[in-house]
Amino acid sequence: MGSVEEGKLRFCIDRGGTFTDVYAEIPGKSEGRVMKLLSVDPTNYDDAPVEGIRRILEEFTGQKIPRSSKVPTDKIEWVRMGTTVATNALLERKGEKIALCVTRGFRDLLQIGNQARPNIFDLTVSKPSNLYEEVVEIDERVELVLDEENAKSDSCASIVQGISGEFVRVAKPLNEEDLKPLLKSLLEKGISCLAVVLLHSYTYPHHEVSVEKLAMSLGFKHVSLSSALTPMVRAVPRGFTACVDAYLTPVIKEYLKGFISKFDEGLGKLNVLFMQSDGGLAPESRFSGHKAVLSGPAGGVVGYSQTLFGVETEKPLIGFDMGGTSTDVSRYAGSYEHVIETQISGAIIQAPQLEINTVAAGGGSKLKFQFGAFRVGPESVGAHPGPVCYRKGGELAVTDANLILGYVIPDYFPSIFGPSEDQPLDIGATRDEFEKLAGQINSYRKEQDPTAKDMTVEEIAQGFINVANETMCRPIRQLTEMKGHETKNHALACFGGAGPQHACAIARSLGMKEVLIHRFCGILSAYGMGMADVVEEEQEPYSAVYGPESVLEVSNREATLLNRVIEKLQLQGFKEDSITTETYLNLRYEGTDTAIMVKSPMNQDGSRGDYAIEFVRLFQQEYGFELQNRNILICDVRVRGIGVTNILKPRALDPVLGTPKIEGRYRVYFGNGWHDTPLFKLEDMACGHAICGPAVIMNGNSTVIIEPNCKAVVTKYGNIKIEIESIHRVVEASKEVADVVQLSIFNHRFMGIAEQMGRTLQRTSISTNIKERLDFSCALFGPDSGLVANAPHVPVHLGAMSSTVRWQLDYWGDNLNEGDVLVTNHPCAGGSHLPDITVVTPVFDNGKLVFFVASRGHHAEIGGITPGSMPPFSKSIWEEGAAIKAFKLVEKGIFQEEGISKLLLFPSSDDSAHNIPGTRRLQDNLSDLRAQIAANQRGISLIKELIEQYGLATVQSYMNHVQVNAAGAVREMLKSVAAKISSLSAKNEGDSVIIEEEDFMDDGSVIHLKLTIDRKKGEAFFDFSGTSPEVYGNWNAPEAVTAAAVIYCLRSLVDVDIPLNQGCLAPVKIYIPPGSFLSPSDKAAVVGGNVLTSQRITDVVLTAFQACACSQGCMNNLTFGDNTFGYYETIGGGSGAGPTWHGASGVQCHMTNTRMTDPEIFEQRYPVLLHRFGLRKYSGGGGIHRGGDGIVREIEFRRPVVVSILSERRVHAPRGLKGGIDGARGANFLITKDGRKVNLGGKNTVEVQGGEILQILTPGGGGWGSLSAANEG
Repeated sequence: MGSVEEGKLRFCIDRGGTFTDVYAEIPGKSEGRVMKLLSVDPTNYDDAPVEGIRRILEEFTGQKIPRSSKVPTDKIEWVRMGTTVATNALLERKGEKIALCVTRGFRDLLQIGNQARPNIFDLTVSKPSNLYEEVVEIDERVELVLDEENAKSDSCASIVQGISGEFVRVAKPLNEEDLKPLLKSLLEKGISCLAVVLLHSYTYPHHEVSVEKLAMSLGFKHVSLSSALTPMVRAVPRGFTACVDAYLTPVIKEYLKGFISKFDEGLGKLNVLFMQSDGGLAPESRFSGHKAVLSGPAGGVVGYSQTLFGVETEKPLIGFDMGGTSTDVSRYAGSYEHVIETQISGAIIQAPQLEINTVAAGGGSKLKFQFGAFRVGPESVGAHPGPVCYRKGGELAVTDANLILGYVIPDYFPSIFGPSEDQPLDIGATRDEFEKLAGQINSYRKEQDPTAKDMTVEEIAQGFINVANETMCRPIRQLTEMKGHETKNHALACFGGAGPQHACAIARSLGMKEVLIHRFCGILSAYGMGMADVVEEEQEPYSAVYGPESVLEVSNREATLLNRVIEKLQLQGFKEDSITTETYLNLRYEGTDTAIMVKSPMNQDGSRGDYAIEFVRLFQQEYGFELQNRNILICDVRVRGIGVTNILKPRALDPVLGTPKIEGRYRVYFGNGWHDTPLFKLEDMACGHAICGPAVIMNGNSTVIIEPNCKAVVTKYGNIKIEIESIHRVVEASKEVADVVQLSIFNHRFMGIAEQMGRTLQRTSISTNIKERLDFSCALFGPDSGLVANAPHVPVHLGAMSSTVRWQLDYWGDNLNEGDVLVTNHPCAGGSHLPDITVVTPVFDNGKLVFFVASRGHHAEIGGITPGSMPPFSKSIWEEGAAIKAFKLVEKGIFQEEGISKLLLFPSSDDSAHNIPGTRRLQDNLSDLRAQIAANQRGISLIKELIEQYGLATVQSYMNHVQVNAAGAVREMLKSVAAKISSLSAKNEGDSVIIEEEDFMDDGSVIHLKLTIDRKKGEAFFDFSGTSPEVYGNWNAPEAVTAAAVIYCLRSLVDVDIPLNQGCLAPVKIYIPPGSFLSPSDKAAVVGGNVLTSQRITDVVLTAFQACACSQGCMNNLTFGDNTFGYYETIGGGSGAGPTWHGASGVQCHMTNTRMTDPEIFEQRYPVLLHRFGLRKYSGGGGIHRGGDGIVREIEFRRPVVVSILSERRVHAPRGLKGGIDGARGANFLITKDGRKVNLGGKNTVEVQGGEILQILTPGGGGWGSLSAANEG
């Protein structure tokens, strides 16, 4: 598209939440013009991007352009813009009023989503609000025809082939006459935008298209169809995407209309393009809400990738964009890394977008000292009032710490503070606040160690910066290492307002040797707009097994889609030689749910390569294994057309000799003290200038800190390259007292290790339970088996693995060797129930046992009397499958496949007369066990890195210190709870508060708790004396389950993000009477204890603490299958209300947080029809605060299968608290073919026939507070 049009300007603009950045390329000038404006400044101008263009045009032409007149376009070649208008509207819930149209029976589909709670320890279960205000259920239904042969031979006119190649039956056609009055009533309520998601519209969009036509004819102004936006299987993300689009597109269109109206009539010829979330540009007419949410950050990724990779370095890059409230992290290694699905503010968006991970840590992150440790974020001080130094009465933030250390220099920071907005940053006020905090910190340290030397304000500020850096390192490690890349092999591309202040420290922490800072680092998102191309995408679903026939069909579909994108680009003025295309297939292995978008591979001779070979390679790279003899399935065909634009070109500088001019000298604090540090201005430096740290380089408004032992060089293109010299860090380890800063850093590192183990397990497993439902946990233990860190995956596993590791340590004693890996699942060996298999790896250093790592995963099948190994009627442990107390899964490095296969296939029984079925899915078991070994191995290598960095003595000391710290946090919580518990419900004996609670299982078994809290010492005694004896059923719970429930409750009551470790139980004693159903014999059946009794224990404990009313108290376990397949799910319900909150509806409560299978996947993979999945209205208990509602789930089986339901709260209702009403009890019904409705009770196994319907009603949560008492008051 040619070179710069003579005499015309190019504008690249990033309209952010706080500032709008403008970069203009001006004819005849080698340097571009940079401008920064407040995004919102109504007293001075209406729109910041227009104002930036107006001011620069005035400078260039020398002619006054009044704000009241339109901006002339004759001197503008093009404008490119990224905007946070969409993001802010989504975050602040300020979008358009919309309604959701959905298939009848699914009105609550998006509110329930996948059932998971965002934060498992948040008793309020706070979730972002719905985007829609009204729901219209449309009486239509499309069903997949599972048997293709029957479909072809069936002459029924209602069977058609969908876009994906799947056959569908139109079971209920859309009736427009019935729909019309429903849509009209929405218009009467002032709603004129619709989001439409109908089941299976990804393959049969006709009903959605009919809804759109009808709505537009009635006068709706915007309709977003899920099938048009993202034609991919999965109703929930597709529905969310349609909602986001309907909610945001009118807001964007309104903004763009206003923007365009500010220019003169020449705009029709002016090229205005907008940045999309995928890194491509789009014209105004094609810029829509669901593709705009990452518009601003995408510009930054394009900016650093196109100006640094292959230009300044050959290393893959990690993008590090640190702003005021958050930091965005991304990766580039020669091509953009896209994800198809992401979650923003509670909404799942399904559309190609750059993979950008956001962490809540930025310049505005709050600094706190809590429970003996430094904490940074996640809360932010915001722009108002901002940090203390902003002179608005704010709180201490990262920016304040940088100011104290000299990393922010007031002389080079705009003087825009104070009442008249003309004063500099207030370093005095910041120092005063730090002095106060120092008093608090030093007094705590003196209590711990009377000989402790007081920390200075600078040491404290440095400590907070170190903790902030570690917080930001965690997502970088995750982004790289979860995909099999070594973090240290990357270069750090640093930009954003605050990023360059932290660049050296973060690179060093990550083991990187190179940092690159673009000369426009402060406005790189704007500059990136000028480096991007115009992108058009087309995609359609195609469901087939990969093979010669389907590849031929793919090429036919590809040709059609390519024609469409090329035509769209040509309409925008692109000639054929400026258009390039890419084709992708979305592929997955049969039986798994992990699809990979595979770009068309090319052979060396330029011919098209084999997608399957490339898929296997990518799968192996990302997940560490390949699945032999497994079909590869095609899910979607996608094409991407790229119109190559007239982009900005970096200009090379002439090299110079000599040293750059020192602008000034400032005192800057680096770890070991103050340094007299030279300050340079990048504008005065040239190619070849080199500076050794310590030094400061001012790059526009960005401060670049060059630490000691680092060297900065100005490159050929005027960017800064910093060479990092690694320093072996030695931390003095006191066995008695922890360093308050290192404590926080080690907490992050230990938790990061457990999280990365979890990601490895999720990546390398093949079963749905682990990979999709996330029913697993990973943890790290000290050499004494004390829990050091447990990633918060499934609460019922919390802390429970510690007793497993302890049992193995006692059992094997000295018979543990390097290269051994242990496996166990027996309840008497610290297990929960048999499907949860734990793999434990002891780790040695020079022959000495130094720590353990362990992973526990729910295996869908381990034998027993019913498929799925969750029998409702088991009476003895042997009926539940293979029970392993102790076995070396790997012995001295050799995987014992024969031994473990024998244990799983031929479970032993005390009664040889019983022939117990072994596992029905041995290969899946072996694959997942190998994944657990791999997860443990990942943990080991990360801890060994930590030992290499800090030394074994230090790491082991901090393994102990983090436990002591958690114990302190729990003690403080117990003291405050003891003070709060009402004297009406508690007895007081000396320093102790005593409260007794009990609740019943549906068979009448009682859980009795006498809770004694010592308010002085902050200690608690949980005495379960009076609990009923072992039951002749399967809801006996091993002791580890009670410990997990207690640790979960304690962690939920501590309103601070403390790590989960053994310290949480240090101030706690638990007594469980032997022989009770909370401490059963090793012969007792226990499969329900983990999933049912654990919930009741939690209810009893939280009620004793007066924390909240009872939640649904059940996991509603459903399994069904035959000899060809098995399926397992747990169904959410209502959570209990609390003193300040209503209970949440349709969520997983307390001891589980596993995901629900999407309705379309459910019907595609299994012989079922889902008739209803919604909230059970009014099932939550009433009160001042209402309990959450349960769920209604109705499943029709399309062929005979065995169905098992294992549930509770069908007899005893979830109790309200403080006068609140009880939640509704649950119920399970079978609706037979002859129309009878049969109550199945709480626990049953039944052989159902095709056409029969299972109806599950899950319990609601209890209410809080008496409405009558409140009214009387």
